Amino acid sequence: QVQLVESGGGLVQPGGSLRLSCAASRFAFDYYAIGWFRQAPGKEREGVSCISSTDDTTYYADSVKGRFTISIDNAKNVVYLQMSNLRPEDTAVYYCAADEFMRPAQFSTVRAMCIGTIPSNDWGQGTQVTVSS
Repeated sequence: QVQLVESGGGLVQPGGSLRLSCAASRFAFDYYAIGWFRQAPGKEREGVSCISSTDDTTYYADSVKGRFTISIDNAKNVVYLQMSNLRPEDTAVYYCAADEFMRPAQFSTVRAMCIGTIPSNDWGQGTQVTVSS
């Protein structure tokens, strides 16, 4: 089981920026994908962005395209989510999740992880992001 720890959440004004970090323990397999998900009060959890460990294949939800950027530091097993131009509707608890694979995760797999078709096995505890003036 992979241990995941999120950090970087907080309170920010609309239009502001935050960078979330997800630190993962050592993976058993060479190939994996890590994703960011969020859940606002009274709403279902949604996939925000996911990334493959190999060729940086990425997926973004339409609601965050052009505003959020996901990146990975394989040497440190850390995935970042740079969030810019934040909106009040981005307010949620943000979780990172990981899946390991026997081969490199292609775009279809990364996307499936983000939209929930491939359920993630390992989850962090979450970090609160609040966008408010």
